[in-house]
Amino acid sequence: MLTYPIIDPVLLQIGPLSVHWYGTMYLLGFLLAWVLGRYRCRHSGGQWDEKKMGDMVFYGAIGVIAGGRIGYVLFYNFTYYLHHPEMIFALWDGGMSFHGGFAGVILVLFFYRKKLNKSWLQMTDFSAPLVPLGLAAGRIGNFINGELWGRVTDVPWAMVFPQDPLQLPRHPSQLYEFFFEGIVLFVILWFFSKKTRPTGAVSALFLIGYGTARFVIEFFRQPDEQLSFIAFGWMTRGQELSLPMVILGIGMLLFIYSCKQKQSVISQVKAPEN
Repeated sequence: MLTYPIIDPVLLQIGPLSVHWYGTMYLLGFLLAWVLGRYRCRHSGGQWDEKKMGDMVFYGAIGVIAGGRIGYVLFYNFTYYLHHPEMIFALWDGGMSFHGGFAGVILVLFFYRKKLNKSWLQMTDFSAPLVPLGLAAGRIGNFINGELWGRVTDVPWAMVFPQDPLQLPRHPSQLYEFFFEGIVLFVILWFFSKKTRPTGAVSALFLIGYGTARFVIEFFRQPDEQLSFIAFGWMTRGQELSLPMVILGIGMLLFIYSCKQKQSVISQVKAPEN
């Protein structure tokens, strides 16, 4: 069993001002998205405006924070926040929903698309590879906070988290999510998007990749105490929200490539004979 590395959740204390690791990881995620976005703009052959992309990342960050918090309140702990509305704004204590943040970003891209003169799917295709490293940073924030730990296990790398009232060895599921939802998904999307793909293909792959990784890792992650299992005696809220992503992504890919194949056949039929 490994020893959990206890890290003070407060990175920096200046008088009454506290800078938390959790918030710092979010800032790092937004910074990484901006850096990667600049790189993509500079290698887009002039198709993407670097300054407008920077504005897009800024508004996207607002979508992540607002949507992530609202999603957590609605999906995971509505009763608590109904009775303690003042705690809705205590972001430093954790409590963000990826799926809520995802919805927030999707809305931002939908309303911002006209400023860049792009379609919605072109916007999501460009943005998808920028997301996973931010997710990775967020999971490190969860790990430092000692929250969202895994289920009880006897694997050699199990850890006892200080905040766990049972003090039992558990999967460090935050690190599983850091690796698969963050690093692995980033590598897949980054290299897939380096070649020209049909519009919507990169977005579809993101839906499949994240949804699959999250669905599987939920089997190792302790369900939220206030929810436990919500369907079939084994499905968690995270799985309930991730499964539609996978189904939608697969449907999108099948539709996109079937349309491409039909267009290819039509082009061959219409091609003039020499």
